[in-house]
Amino acid sequence: KLMNKLFADRVTDVPRSFIREILKDALLPGTISFAGGLPNRELFPLEGIQKATNKVFDTIGKDVLQYSNSEGYLPLREYIAAQYAKQGLSVPVESVLITSGSQQGLDLLGKTLINDNDGLIIEEPGYLGAIQAFSLYRPKFLPVPVTSAGMDLEKFKKSMNEGKPKLIYTVPNFQNPSGITYPNKNREAIANIVKDTKCLLIEDNPYGDLRFEGESQTSFKKLIPDNTILLGSFSKTVVPGFRIGWIVAPSELMEKLIIAKQASDLHTNQLSQCIIHQFLMDNDLNEHIKKITKSYGHQKNVMIECLEKYFPKEVTFTRPEGGMFLWATLPKGISALDLFQLSAKEKVLFVPGDPFYINNKGVNTLRLNYSCVDAETIEIGIKRLAQSIKLLIEKTID
Repeated sequence: KLMNKLFADRVTDVPRSFIREILKDALLPGTISFAGGLPNRELFPLEGIQKATNKVFDTIGKDVLQYSNSEGYLPLREYIAAQYAKQGLSVPVESVLITSGSQQGLDLLGKTLINDNDGLIIEEPGYLGAIQAFSLYRPKFLPVPVTSAGMDLEKFKKSMNEGKPKLIYTVPNFQNPSGITYPNKNREAIANIVKDTKCLLIEDNPYGDLRFEGESQTSFKKLIPDNTILLGSFSKTVVPGFRIGWIVAPSELMEKLIIAKQASDLHTNQLSQCIIHQFLMDNDLNEHIKKITKSYGHQKNVMIECLEKYFPKEVTFTRPEGGMFLWATLPKGISALDLFQLSAKEKVLFVPGDPFYINNKGVNTLRLNYSCVDAETIEIGIKRLAQSIKLLIEKTID
């Protein structure tokens, strides 16, 4: 009780990550987990990373173990800028800041831009990691529903007009948690509303390269370049353990972000940056991504087939064209948290929808991850989950 009086309000108000807590249960023997947002470890380019590591020590030597600059390893930043150029986006190398994963990018943006009670538009359902990161800076969240048609434009306009937001946070490609992608028409409508304002839009794109069907959509950076901040990461395409991400931001903002970065950790892990860069120089990243998307696409198709076969017809779900997640909606009045209690006893885990919303509790939605589970295990897990759903529906009707 004495210690409680010492804590800052900003940390007292923020709950622990529901998903991180679930992951402990995922380690129990016999448990099938659709809960984590983890890339498939079987697809990590182990041999390429080992060779790159040896080469870094052979060529850079002791210098790689020294302190470095806050902006990040210049050759890696140049590589990132060049990749954007291939997409038709103008990103000077000075606009790229290497971060300790996209998560630090969220924290630095919160630290740099958000005062208490500043308006912040966020997707509903929205990425839990962003909700947690921004919550520390105590904004006024303005949730806007997202569906397969993109952001709800009427609610978006209303939030823009009445909430006077400073920031808009989006994951427009294979959104976490829903798996949906904003269509171009929706992006253009959002861009038209934002373009003449001082509001900044964050386009977080950790899954954008993991497309296994359909057509790529236009980046907000192309539509509203002056209003758009980009977040990127190598966690889903190379390895997550190195924690290498980046922010692309306008020069005035970049100056402040670098100050926030220096105050936070001086610089991102230099060795990891050099190894990732060497790996990218010596390997074809597109070929590696093809392996990932082929695997995830197959796993997604198996999960969809199993959902169609075993789930009650009243349960609906998204059909992602890429990424790692899909989103299921139970019949009205059925709580996903109640379902979680039942299915956990059957050793099947998922993430109930509650933590992805700002104010809603006892929601009837849930997130399923397919990237880390093989086809046979997907069928066993979905079959068990379907039985729990049927049992819960019967209990609720009774």
